Amino acid sequence: METEHVEGKSAGNGILASGRQTMSDSAKPTLESNDAYPSVEELIAKARAPVKREYLRQSGTRVLANTVVMTEETMAKLREEEGDDAEMMPSGNSIPKTSVEKKSKRQQRRDRKEARSNKSVENLCGSVAKTGDVNACRFGTSCHFNHDLAAYLAQKPPDIPGQCPFLGGDIRCPYGYACRYVGTHPKTSSADLEGQLSKAETRDKNGPLSSIQELNNLNKGFQKLLWKNAVTFPKADAQLGALGLLGKAKKIVMKISANGSEKDTKQSAPMDPAPELSLVESLGNEIKEGIKPVSPTDLVLNNLDVKLLATPKRIRTETETTEFGDDGHEIFGFRENGDEERTNREIEDDKDWKSMANEVTLPLREKKLIDFRGKLYLAPLTTVGNLPFRRVCKKLGADITCGEMAMCTNLLQGQASEWALLRRHAEEDMFGVQICGAHPDTVARAAELIERECQVDFIDLNLGCPIDLVVNKGAGSSLLTKPARLEQIVRATAAAIDTPLTLKVRMGYFEGRNCAHSLIPRMARWGASAVTVHGRTRQQRYSKAADWDYVQQCVREVPDDLQLVGNGDIFSYTEYGKHIQACGSKLATCMIARGALVKPWIFTEIKEQRHWDITAEERLNILRDYVAFGLKHWGSDTKGVETTRHFLLEWLSYAHRYIPVGLLEVIPQQLNWRPPNYFGRNDLETLMASDSAADWVRLTELVLGPPPSNFTFSPKHKSNAYDKAENG
Repeated sequence: METEHVEGKSAGNGILASGRQTMSDSAKPTLESNDAYPSVEELIAKARAPVKREYLRQSGTRVLANTVVMTEETMAKLREEEGDDAEMMPSGNSIPKTSVEKKSKRQQRRDRKEARSNKSVENLCGSVAKTGDVNACRFGTSCHFNHDLAAYLAQKPPDIPGQCPFLGGDIRCPYGYACRYVGTHPKTSSADLEGQLSKAETRDKNGPLSSIQELNNLNKGFQKLLWKNAVTFPKADAQLGALGLLGKAKKIVMKISANGSEKDTKQSAPMDPAPELSLVESLGNEIKEGIKPVSPTDLVLNNLDVKLLATPKRIRTETETTEFGDDGHEIFGFRENGDEERTNREIEDDKDWKSMANEVTLPLREKKLIDFRGKLYLAPLTTVGNLPFRRVCKKLGADITCGEMAMCTNLLQGQASEWALLRRHAEEDMFGVQICGAHPDTVARAAELIERECQVDFIDLNLGCPIDLVVNKGAGSSLLTKPARLEQIVRATAAAIDTPLTLKVRMGYFEGRNCAHSLIPRMARWGASAVTVHGRTRQQRYSKAADWDYVQQCVREVPDDLQLVGNGDIFSYTEYGKHIQACGSKLATCMIARGALVKPWIFTEIKEQRHWDITAEERLNILRDYVAFGLKHWGSDTKGVETTRHFLLEWLSYAHRYIPVGLLEVIPQQLNWRPPNYFGRNDLETLMASDSAADWVRLTELVLGPPPSNFTFSPKHKSNAYDKAENG
């Protein structure tokens, strides 16, 4: 058996870096040659991976992914709290998810506030950490954080082996004494320290997070304007008003004081419903009274004389529902009693809508172009598709990257956690953000806001998210059942921005009732630049293989001025090439999603046209790259290290499903194959193949050191649920 060295300790027969005893080849409980075992064809038919028999092992007791893993100290504390019920708890350092009560967000905020008020020694002031000077903080004694540097260093965990990720350039580590790699920081004099800090301040003034080459950071002052609802959206609201979708929107007015300064105030002034009243006339009285209105439909700035039209309303009975015909078009007026005739009122409403769309025309702006043809596209991936993971994929060959899905309402409310999903690294030369919303006003305004405040190459609208939390709000894949609202959203958003708007859809909402092929030709007229088709329905989720025959059907329907991207179950360069060849030149490229989570080097395989039999050490180096990128993104202090560990564990909940090429009877591996219990070619490869959350924690110890005493982890996604569609 080959011996592999990890962090100076042998990863062969003996002790792993986590301290766990390993077995020699002779002691491994492999299957005997006379044991009954299915053939390769039978295994593939049952979606079971055909691993070579010499690597198989008997089933043993493992800590599965649906448990909560914690340290021995935390487990002992939990047993003490349980008291007499502790005997009912399982042994070891893991318990079922249902046994752990998660703190509410309100309780978490209270805990953080209490920790700050007590000036805990763990919460060192950032200014003191950077300089080592207790007088460096401009808030002095009123600061909510600890200024006792000696007390902080006394309780600080030991440094992590390795070098600080901020070394190797002119960038000084922004975490100073709080960095978990402070021992590797160069010794600097006070004069040199002041010079480096002044350079850092100059660099930060040039652009947010410019020192670590990250863009699209939310400015604190702008965030406060969003909190106060004091941000205007002239482009989006002009389009919404022209389409009759603005409704009773509030106007933001600027009162002009005597000295000429402007103060933000909010005045609830619904739009005049009179359809024939021009915008200039409706605002004349406010101008005479000394109020300068910043109207949502600020068409006066463009010297336009556009009349606002009343919004046509569709009248439906209580028993009326939405249905689709055989061609996927929506059938209005379907009633449970079988009467499918449309009323005269409904027909008149449709005529009003069509006449409105034809009558209201705004000047066309030059649209930016984007070309996806022949480029490798990393899909937007919730939780795991963060900036460090995208940098890993970019290093391994990805051409197009897209941020995690952000909810439009949360962006408009200025939620920092949602804006963090829009962050972009300078290495991402073709980058987009994905947004999700249920109404034309929120989506159009969020898109205008992103275009104005961020640097993106395209904005992707999610129309395929199957998660119940999103669907129940009328967003995501539920919009496929509402073509009229979908048209309103796409038209208003595409017209409000110059950045290309792309759409991501599923085949349909219900199984067997596909509608994407009938919507795609209309999406080009609505203003979309590209459409991605995922070969599954919302009802199907991930329970069956992607239907690429239907993707080919959509390719035949796509107009020449619209790019179409295919998506679903791409896990090797042969599958990628097969789909590109089968769909022809009208298919721009293929989007790679879960395949990149399991093996991000799939981009390298596609570009080099080979099945890469990657070694365990090479895979560990990829994890090291992720950790380095994560520490730069989330920070190299204790909080940043544990945040990096958490997201690394979320990624490992997918990555453990990869089966090395040299262990398979048949290649390439399929995404829906369930791997059996098997040994790797060395102990590190065996550890990486484990579906035990406790083993994933041991893997993080190789690159981030041991976790803290109060550490717990529970996977967010049930990525090992092959038969059930529980992963959203």
